[in-house]
Amino acid sequence: MIRVAAVGDVHMDVDVLGRYRPSLEQLGERADVLLLAGDLTRHGTVNEAECVAREFGDLPVPVVAVLGNHDYHSDQQREVTKVLAAGGITVLEGEGITISCRDVKFGVAGIKGFGGGFAGRCASMFGEPEIKDFVRTTERAATRLQAALLSLDADVLVALTHYAPVPDTLLGEPLEIYPFLGSYLLGQAIDSAPTALAVHGHAHAGVERGVTPGGVRVRNVAHPVIRQAYSVYQLDAAAPGRTPVSQGAGRGIDSLSHDV
Repeated sequence: MIRVAAVGDVHMDVDVLGRYRPSLEQLGERADVLLLAGDLTRHGTVNEAECVAREFGDLPVPVVAVLGNHDYHSDQQREVTKVLAAGGITVLEGEGITISCRDVKFGVAGIKGFGGGFAGRCASMFGEPEIKDFVRTTERAATRLQAALLSLDADVLVALTHYAPVPDTLLGEPLEIYPFLGSYLLGQAIDSAPTALAVHGHAHAGVERGVTPGGVRVRNVAHPVIRQAYSVYQLDAAAPGRTPVSQGAGRGIDSLSHDV
């Protein structure tokens, strides 16, 4: 079993310092890796990034993150990434990383992603240059995620994004903003590889569980959704097709609670 802890949309600033740390101190007993699904800061400033590094750095397990739209707001995303890296947090943007977990190769491919909508109700490469630029941004993100997933030689493969790859986990959000919450192209990229689990954030009013058209389990780990310091998902490294372990009600992934 690989135990994957995950949370997103923590929106750190000085007033949030200490909220998550008590639960994180025992993380080594509960998980093998921690994934942060973007919107780590409130406004994307260096000072807020330093708060993230203090709260989520120096943990007993590897920490892998992607940035979110909030982390880009102040146009300091490069500086934010440097601060997080200095704190021991690996930030992915179209890259992949392999981590050795108890003789199992655990692979994470990550990218922020972008909007665009979902099959039948999505933006297309037609019309004004602004619309075409919008769609190109999503296409580039999906292409890079796919390449990162396919490049990894891993026993268990997880996709980490901020934007949603499926509409399932957006249930509860206004339909009008679905195109700004994710894209079906991310789901296609995830389905192109033997992905065991896809983790995202961004949709605060959504739900936790979904699935891609290809059958990959998707989990929305935005803090307002999971309402805890993190959730833990247990993945079976030996399962055929590298699929998640099935426990209880055929859910496919076992989720454990750890309150803030």
